[in-house]
Amino acid sequence: MATSTLYIERQMESLLKEAAQYFSVISVTGPRQSGKSTLLKHLFPEYRQYSMKDLHVRAFAEQDPVAFLNQHPEGMFIDEVQKVPILLDYIQGIVDNHPERRFFLTGSSNLELLKGLTESLPGRAGVYELLPMSLEEQIAAPKAPNEQMYDGLYPAVCAGKNIARLFYPSYVKTYLEKDVHDLLKIKDQMQFMKFMKLCAARIGSLFNATEIGNEIGVDKKTVSHWLSVLQASYLITLLPPYYENISKRVVKTPKIYFNDPGLACYLLDIESPQQLALDKMRGAIFENMIVMECLKHRFNQGKEGNVFFYRDSNQNEVDILLKEEGKLVAIEVKSAMTYQPDFDKNLRKLNEWTSTPIKHRVVVYTGDFENSAGDIWVLNYNHVSKLWEK
Repeated sequence: MATSTLYIERQMESLLKEAAQYFSVISVTGPRQSGKSTLLKHLFPEYRQYSMKDLHVRAFAEQDPVAFLNQHPEGMFIDEVQKVPILLDYIQGIVDNHPERRFFLTGSSNLELLKGLTESLPGRAGVYELLPMSLEEQIAAPKAPNEQMYDGLYPAVCAGKNIARLFYPSYVKTYLEKDVHDLLKIKDQMQFMKFMKLCAARIGSLFNATEIGNEIGVDKKTVSHWLSVLQASYLITLLPPYYENISKRVVKTPKIYFNDPGLACYLLDIESPQQLALDKMRGAIFENMIVMECLKHRFNQGKEGNVFFYRDSNQNEVDILLKEEGKLVAIEVKSAMTYQPDFDKNLRKLNEWTSTPIKHRVVVYTGDFENSAGDIWVLNYNHVSKLWEK
């Protein structure tokens, strides 16, 4: 088993080092235990760290924010800063007068932290999202696909500090007791847990709030509010459909994905890689993992997601469209180990459905045969990073 001192390099490192040269405030948001604090401590060890989860530290920060922030003339690192939002107003005054100071902030609630940064630190803060690890970031030997999906990509599991069977139950329990209570004040945690499980059962599907509400016994407005909380705490991603008329992207139905396949497996009551191999959701979970790889690639460069799916009124569909520099990388995701010629049929027709130039057409699957030289690329899922190299 790996030791507790193991540090796994993250692809966002060079981005944060560069950003710290230009921004007085660096904010890294993302889900709980995605490695935000570990990453910042590794990159900027000279700055003293304070956590707003510590009640004594939080009380000091709330009661005398000026004294708290001026403890160190060079700046400081504040973890879970959204718990004391007034600090952002005072940080604004400090960096306006002393732009050489540096404040490194982390938060696991997108809704609260981004609202504070937008209102208090416009143009002064570099804001970045750190999701669980990418397949490329793992230092261990590649895992079999079912094991990889079941284990997920949270750093604690990837580094061998915990195992999926124990990690995800604790993670969800903590989430329900902390984030959900803080954001929603929900008393019936079982009802919200059922909501999360129903969302997991719809991975890769168009999200229908009315349908889920009917199953739980709540109205559409409540479902939409709960969904926004899952988004704000980085548990899910809503993938928009691709339209060349940009305004249409925001009015059409998105697909729902979880930000980690291991978490999705837990919510689906999948208790082992062997069970996953036979589960009807296996293909959807595999697709989920590849969608998130594309988003991690973009976020680790400090860019907007720009990841979509294609579906038209004739039910023509392409799993993933990644837009970079005005061109599309079109990806079909298949969980099979054997390549079939019809895997790429929609990729070949894509020119009939969009006028946006297509950079690559790619099939990502779990088999060993690969080809990245022809019109249609075929890649094993562990090598999806080849897309970023060309």
